[in-house]
Amino acid sequence: MRKAAFVISLFFAFLPALAQDMVLDSAQAETNIPAVENAVPEAESASVDGNQVAEAPVAETPAVEAPAQATPVAVTVPEAAPLATDSAKPAKKSGILDALFPIEPDESIAKGHFYAGATLSLIQANTEDDALNILIGDVYEAYGYTFTVEAFGGYFIRDAMALGVRAGYSRTWFDIDFSILEDLMDVQERRKYVSNGFFVQPLLKNYLKVLDSRIFYLFNETSVSVEYSYGISQTDDGEDMKKTRNRGWTIKAGLNPGICVMVLDRFAFETSVGLLGLSSSIIDVEENNETSSRVVYNIVNFTINLLALDFSLVTFF
Repeated sequence: MRKAAFVISLFFAFLPALAQDMVLDSAQAETNIPAVENAVPEAESASVDGNQVAEAPVAETPAVEAPAQATPVAVTVPEAAPLATDSAKPAKKSGILDALFPIEPDESIAKGHFYAGATLSLIQANTEDDALNILIGDVYEAYGYTFTVEAFGGYFIRDAMALGVRAGYSRTWFDIDFSILEDLMDVQERRKYVSNGFFVQPLLKNYLKVLDSRIFYLFNETSVSVEYSYGISQTDDGEDMKKTRNRGWTIKAGLNPGICVMVLDRFAFETSVGLLGLSSSIIDVEENNETSSRVVYNIVNFTINLLALDFSLVTFF
């Protein structure tokens, strides 16, 4: 009995220590299990974080390349659009007018400017003391002149193109003593003639700037002229005297090309020549107040007469 009591008392004596050891062992086991469990997620998280850090540049590279790919596309589209527009435009025609230089706004022949000028012409002829032998006779004495004065002006409705008008007066007078076919008919006469004429000429004037300069221009006048003239002619052959009166209307249409040279600021010197023209005239003739007749004639001129030049002084404003 004493041994059993001793064993029981010894058991109860060590029971608290044993229980404490068991509690410590269970606590340690519980603390060790979460540590392992936490270690695994930390490792996993560490590995995940490592992967994210490693993969981050890979993810950023496409993000950076995306704008680089978009930029060429944005640049290519505008470049392609003008090409399509240019290809849609018709081909530019080549010619003399396309080779001309542009007109500056402050240039004399620019749109909105005016021009005006005047022309004086005098043709005079006379013979010397000796007779002038011609093919069909002789001219013993001759004197004559043709005087012309005219004024013109216009307005530039566009660059290098002006609408204008020209008006003038002309007078012709000559006195000639001559003989014709002296061996056959022996016709010898003295004739005097005087006439006056007035004309009005609407025109369209085009300037051509062929050089990159404000000094030298080419131009052309397209015009229609209406002229009225009247005159008297007297013929004396020593026996009879005849007087002839004439009145006539003349319509001319043609081209007058020329050259314009600026000699001073807003002042120019111009010369022109008739190149192509159509002239139609109707003349009523009355002789000695007794008989009358009408003469109608047309002339088409395709020749260039370099000896019949017109000279003018023009101002631009």
